[in-house]
Amino acid sequence: MNDETPVLLAERNNGVLSLTLNRPDSANALNPDLVEALIQAITEARNIHLCVIRGTGRHFCAGFDLSDLESSSDGDLLWRFLRIETLLQALYHAPFAAVALAQGKAIGAGADLFAACWRRVAAPGFKLKMPGWNFELALGTRRLTHLIGQDAARELLIDSKLMSDREAIACGLATDLLDQQEWSPLIDNLSQRAATLPPKALNDMLRLTTVDSRNQDIAAIVNTAGQPGLKNRILNYRDQP
Repeated sequence: MNDETPVLLAERNNGVLSLTLNRPDSANALNPDLVEALIQAITEARNIHLCVIRGTGRHFCAGFDLSDLESSSDGDLLWRFLRIETLLQALYHAPFAAVALAQGKAIGAGADLFAACWRRVAAPGFKLKMPGWNFELALGTRRLTHLIGQDAARELLIDSKLMSDREAIACGLATDLLDQQEWSPLIDNLSQRAATLPPKALNDMLRLTTVDSRNQDIAAIVNTAGQPGLKNRILNYRDQP
């Protein structure tokens, strides 16, 4: 990819917004440009009833982009995690239904992006991991607990368990296990279903069926990522054998 290649591909058709993470050479890791492009696309979307998020290449999303970690300060990293939390909240509380289509791996913030959607579709062989607590980061923990329950969340987070596709289905983290050729018919069906409600009704239904912990989640990021030594904690985790 060259510098002119967009990090996010956006397409809109019949009330469906398709957002494709387009950094396949880095497994669609969330660098600042991609995070800001996603926030803008989601918050500025109008007159849609369904948003589909997927990734190009072999993997859905490798999470936080570590490529410039050595040149970043603790403050830089805190700000980036706050912007990722802003993205996740924008998606989780969006006034339209959101669907994640995931192949390969979803790691860290990529797994949180997957979990923030209403329908979470995994291709066979999909794997997921949330290692944030290894460097004392509370990203997405409440949303995960609301989604799969306290016991399953702790099981996944306590030792950064790598979860298989079938384990994700069993605990409710993934809602569907489908080959990629089956994704288009599913999206057509979900689009039709989401369009049956008037826009305000869809918005209100989604709002009333979503637990709102936005303020607490921002505070949790500040309280954990704001502890001195964040960069060193991430480096120590990254450099483990």
